[in-house]
Amino acid sequence: MKNKYFDLQVNGYAGVDFNQNDLSLDDLTQVCVKLKQDGVAGILATIITADFSDMIKRVTNIARFSKQSEIIAEMVKGIHLEGPFINGADGFRGAHPQEFILRPTVERMAQLLDACDGLLKLVTLAPEKDEDNLVTKYLYQQGIVISAGHCDPTFEQLKEAVTEGLSMFTHLGNGCPQLLHRHDNIIQRALSLKDRLWLCFIADGHHVPFHALKNYIDLVGVDRVIITTDAMAAAGAKQGLYTLSNITLEVGEDRIVRETGKSNFAGSAIDMKSSAENLAKQLDLTAEQIHQVTYANAVSVFK
Repeated sequence: MKNKYFDLQVNGYAGVDFNQNDLSLDDLTQVCVKLKQDGVAGILATIITADFSDMIKRVTNIARFSKQSEIIAEMVKGIHLEGPFINGADGFRGAHPQEFILRPTVERMAQLLDACDGLLKLVTLAPEKDEDNLVTKYLYQQGIVISAGHCDPTFEQLKEAVTEGLSMFTHLGNGCPQLLHRHDNIIQRALSLKDRLWLCFIADGHHVPFHALKNYIDLVGVDRVIITTDAMAAAGAKQGLYTLSNITLEVGEDRIVRETGKSNFAGSAIDMKSSAENLAKQLDLTAEQIHQVTYANAVSVFK
C-alpha cells in the first residue's frame, strides 16, 4: 500500500467539479476510476461555501451516487464541508464567496449533516465564529472531525475549540492574508498546538514554498502532518478555464489555480502522486515518511 494515497480535500478532478448541482453519476464514476488509476485509495469529496440550498443539493447528490456505484463507494470515503461557517474577512475567506458565508448554528449544521446521509466526515470552520463552540461540540458528539480553516481565532479561542473537540487545521499557511503580524498570527497559534492538532499542508510549492514546508514538517513531525491537494477540476487535466462552484478559475502553464483576474489561489491543480514526488525531491523525505503523511495518518483519522 505504500504507493497509495488518501486525500481528504478534493473539490474536483480530471475536468469534473464536484461543486455543481448537475454533477452526474457518470462524471463522478469516471473521476473515481481516474483517481484509482493515479494511485489514490480514497478521498473526501469536498464541498465549499455556496448558496446553502446548493450545498444541500451537492452533498445529497454525492451521498446518493455513493449508493449507486461500487467504485464511488470504494473511493469516496466521505464528504468534507469546507464552509459555509468560515471567516468572511478578505484574506481569510480566500476564494469562498462572501455573500454565502454564514454564522454557524446547530440547526444549519444539522441540515447539512442530514443531507450527507451518513457520509459527512470532516467540517472546516472558523472557531471564532462558533459561539460557545456549540457547532464544534455538536459535531464532536456526532463523531465528525472538526478542522479550523479560513479563520483567525485568538490563541485562547483556538485552544478552547480544541478542548471542545476540534482536532485538525485545514491547509495551514493558506486561507489567511499574505501580510500577518510577525509573531501573533494564525500560523503560529496553530503550530503552538501541534501536539493536539493534525496539521494539513498542500505540497505543490506554491501554496507553501518548499523551504517553509520543510520547516513546518521538521517542527511538527511526520506523526502529526497530513498532505492534501485541495485539488479542483484541473488536477489530472490540462491548463485552461475551469469552475469551482460559481467561481471561474484559470490554470496557467505554472499550474497555479487563480480566480480570473485575481492573484489569490483558489485550490490547486496538483495530484497526490506529484505531491509525493515533491516531498521526496524537494524535502528529502523517506518513502516511509511520505507514506505516513500522504496515506497512513489520514487513514488513522478517517478509518
